[in-house]
Amino acid sequence: MARPKNDILQGTLALLVLKTVADGGRMHGYAITAHIQRVSADLLRVEEGSLYPGLHRMAQEGWLRAEWGTTEKNRQARFYTITKAGRKQLEIEEESWARLCSGVGRVLGYA
Repeated sequence: MARPKNDILQGTLALLVLKTVADGGRMHGYAITAHIQRVSADLLRVEEGSLYPGLHRMAQEGWLRAEWGTTEKNRQARFYTITKAGRKQLEIEEESWARLCSGVGRVLGYA
């Protein structure tokens, strides 16, 4: 039997990252991906190859603010906080996700 895939559905990375940082406050990349994996009961996994380009893009868009800091293990890392524009984008992403879920639910429930 094939192992179920738990890769992030394309287009949901911003939603998950923005929600995580909005709820968790200032976080570095590894903490963001660990939080998503833990809260999803290991159903979702964000790979580094997707996370860091996504974080960079969200910072460029003005949704996240990035600054260097020191982790709990005394390592240098970029820490991210959500901006006002990021909170607005999170609302947009949540509405978009709700519409997608509604549409998929309608297709699955169609008889």
